[in-house]
Amino acid sequence: MTNTAAPAPLHPTAQPPSPPRRAPRPAWPLLSLGTAAMLLAVGGRWDIAVAAWVFPVLLLRFTRLSRAWSGALWIWLAHVGAAVFWVQESAIGFNAVVLAGALALAAVQTLPFLADRLLAGRLRPVPATLVFPAGVAAAEFLITLLSPFGTAYGSLAVTQHADLPLLQVVSVTGPWGIGFLIGYVASTVSRVREHGDRSSWRGGLVCTAVLLGVLLAGGARLAFLPSEGATVRIAGVSPSRTVTERQQATLARFADGPGGVAAAPAAAVRPVMTAVEKDLLAATRREAAAGAKIVIWPEEGVRTQEPEESAAIAAARAEARRSHVYLEIGVRVYSTTAPAYGRNEALLIDPRGTVLWTYQKAHPIPGSERFTPGDGHVPVVRTPYGRLADVICYDADFPALMRTRADIMLVPAHDWKEYGGAHTGKAALAAVEGGYALFRQDAEGVSAAYDDHGQVLATGDYFTTGRQTTVAHVPVRGGTTVYDRIGDTFAWLCLAALAALTLTAVVRPRRPAGP
Repeated sequence: MTNTAAPAPLHPTAQPPSPPRRAPRPAWPLLSLGTAAMLLAVGGRWDIAVAAWVFPVLLLRFTRLSRAWSGALWIWLAHVGAAVFWVQESAIGFNAVVLAGALALAAVQTLPFLADRLLAGRLRPVPATLVFPAGVAAAEFLITLLSPFGTAYGSLAVTQHADLPLLQVVSVTGPWGIGFLIGYVASTVSRVREHGDRSSWRGGLVCTAVLLGVLLAGGARLAFLPSEGATVRIAGVSPSRTVTERQQATLARFADGPGGVAAAPAAAVRPVMTAVEKDLLAATRREAAAGAKIVIWPEEGVRTQEPEESAAIAAARAEARRSHVYLEIGVRVYSTTAPAYGRNEALLIDPRGTVLWTYQKAHPIPGSERFTPGDGHVPVVRTPYGRLADVICYDADFPALMRTRADIMLVPAHDWKEYGGAHTGKAALAAVEGGYALFRQDAEGVSAAYDDHGQVLATGDYFTTGRQTTVAHVPVRGGTTVYDRIGDTFAWLCLAALAALTLTAVVRPRRPAGP
């Protein structure tokens, strides 16, 4: 039998061995993967709709595993990177205004993550789950309310424009409803991941039921309330690439930009401008002969020096009388008056040659367009083909401006190859929000017509078609929507809810942090 010595007693001052430390949680991979997914959900040409649902889950989990302020700093940097990526993929000129906008927008987009990190631990489970979605919707709303960028950047709804059942929710909530749902899913997934108890799983079932309910209601709206009734043939015409490129090359010779064009000798610029105008007039005659009752030219379809503006409009009025159509023309007027050096306007001419409205673009592109904005009053006229209304290009990125009682919204636009398709796709939201058909004719991009459910009626790509014309049979009767009637009530409720949750969290003691 073997004798074994008894273990030596511990020294009176010795401490028991410490338990092994838990391995650090994988927070940095979450940040990396979340940022990568966010690059595919910025409202650009490389968007993947599901990425908009994935990246908030990853980034929210990262912030909950990080210190509040350091985590917020990293989320801000991730959003700055996403904004810079969007600028590059969309081929937007990078300047001081764009940089300042990227930094400011990223700060606003960081607020929902910071609010969740600071407040959720002090609230009961159900209110805690609502902090992040309310914050997302509120932040998106504030961007359109306080910044000059509208929904062009910073709106998750625009990434979902092709999901028609989901898209129908914006007819009630505006675009903020989709941002709320995406945030709700992220917050719910994070809670289930952290706790995994019966309460969190019940919350997951409620979230699933809400999302399925929205999709089923949207599908029912598409199936049982289709756009029916009489239609009108609308033709959107852009000048041919040949005359467009010749005009661009001529105007580019003037280093002073619009001011230089305005001051140039008429003989130097008038021939190329006239060639474009004649091309558009000929296309109008052709489409009228084919049965079009409304013809729309793109934004800045006709370019003219200020002394020649009346002649250009007179030619369009004569063509409307001759072809017996409603003719909407986009006109870029070059003036020697600083600092705008001109106007960007759209005119609607009836079949008698009468100008029914002259609308000036209300939202010049920040850092790119210098002309004086219009008053933002959207013109509406009654015609045999319903109530026609009009905005210009970037104006359609502002939901409040687009809440107009109309049957058909005409949107002359002027994009470029890298951004035209993405920008036109976003216009589907305005059609669903307002309950009207929408025809967007793009000078150098993708043109499209949508019905009041966001369904594509016709589309045409300026760069892939031989003839720059888009034709659609568009319903002449729209309808009203809940969003049209109540406006941004849902967004204001999200702001109020976030304020109430903040107040509740401040007066409650902090709960122990979850795993």
